[in-house]
Amino acid sequence: MRRPLAALVGLLLLLVLTGGAPAAADPRPVQRAVPRLTDDHGRVLTLRGWNVEDKAHRGEQALSAITERHFRDLRAQGFGFARLLVFWDDLEPVRGRYSERYLDRIGRVLDWAHKHRVRVVIDAHQDVFGPAFGHRGIPEWATRTDGLPFTPHPDDWFAEYFEPAVQRAFTHLYEDADLRRAQARMWRVLAERFEGHPAVLGYDLVNEPMGELREGEDLATAARRIEREQLTPMYNRLADAVRSADDDSWLFVEPTPIVGEGVPTGLGRIHDPKVVYAPHFYNAAMEAGADYDPEAGWIESYEAAVTEYPRRYGVPVVVGEWGPLNNSLPNMGRFYRDALASMGRYGSGWAGYVWCYGGGYCALDESGRFRANKELTATPYAPAVAGVVREERWDPERGVYRLVYEARGSRPTELSLPRGERGWRVTVSGGVRIGDLVLARPGERVGVLVNRR
Repeated sequence: MRRPLAALVGLLLLLVLTGGAPAAADPRPVQRAVPRLTDDHGRVLTLRGWNVEDKAHRGEQALSAITERHFRDLRAQGFGFARLLVFWDDLEPVRGRYSERYLDRIGRVLDWAHKHRVRVVIDAHQDVFGPAFGHRGIPEWATRTDGLPFTPHPDDWFAEYFEPAVQRAFTHLYEDADLRRAQARMWRVLAERFEGHPAVLGYDLVNEPMGELREGEDLATAARRIEREQLTPMYNRLADAVRSADDDSWLFVEPTPIVGEGVPTGLGRIHDPKVVYAPHFYNAAMEAGADYDPEAGWIESYEAAVTEYPRRYGVPVVVGEWGPLNNSLPNMGRFYRDALASMGRYGSGWAGYVWCYGGGYCALDESGRFRANKELTATPYAPAVAGVVREERWDPERGVYRLVYEARGSRPTELSLPRGERGWRVTVSGGVRIGDLVLARPGERVGVLVNRR
């Protein structure tokens, strides 16, 4: 059982003032061009977790596939973050009528997350716009196509984004005044209900937004124009809607999925003090079944693309989705190591896709064991650091995690250790470890070393 924070601080002072652990060695400072996510106490946050979803059920059965087990297992493997998919078509199936049952079900999921100490971002999800095209997201009553054609692509669902009817539906969502108001009202309803819920870290305003290509435009040019001229004003409208009910939670904004091909976003400034840039990390060739090619330079080009926006506007980065469909190909172990190292250089965290039990993208098999290479995502880390991080590194070959920071404030630093057959050995210098917390006097240089037993 955890002791109250006041008792922990008292114990810290007793141990440190009477000659506690020796000071940590002076490490080489880490230079970060992209700011880190922080909490209300100024602690540096690292989010590690997975998407949690139920795309199969709707209406009376919506979210029924998500159980408390999802969050219990997430925490057992050391993850403290979930991106929870919710759907506008379930929240407002009839225009102007919001489902209290659906809101209650979201609340129940958030209660499970809080019980197991998992922070949640509520994601307004859409795939290929919504149910008018056989998917989930924007309600049919908010889908306007001007009679343009739509042909399903059952073997390549992403190609459906380029169908004329789907592209026109996005244009109407962005440009029609009544649909703008409806989308803003939807977010006000969510924010009013879940403002102050202890599990809620923030809101992802729309998943993988797309738009309509103009004649003669290549995809990269179109993506930057859509982001600049349509997504930027939409995010500012939705930020205002959320802030009318919740002035504290973080707002996560996404570029189009084209960023996955190494295309810098055209997004402009979102006028809010708590914005997170939340790109997705997918490669078209790997999504089509190809193995990872370390020599192709994809991760390097992606990293260069996604760091341009947060450097310009001074916002943190959290990758909202990532992970290949076929994770058992020969080079996938290398992919996971390279991807995790890359995201660690610039990001404040990530959510893998997806925490479920079975095949496909699922992280776990039916018995709850990691599927091939997914276990590489479960490593020691510090979800919250009460100070200035000077060094943080994970060595997957040796199984060693090292954190060095200069302590600030009175709050504890949090450690997270995944479940393992051999367990972990933790050594702390410059502070005191009590369970998964580390306490130190302000100004102390603290070192944390975690080794596999």
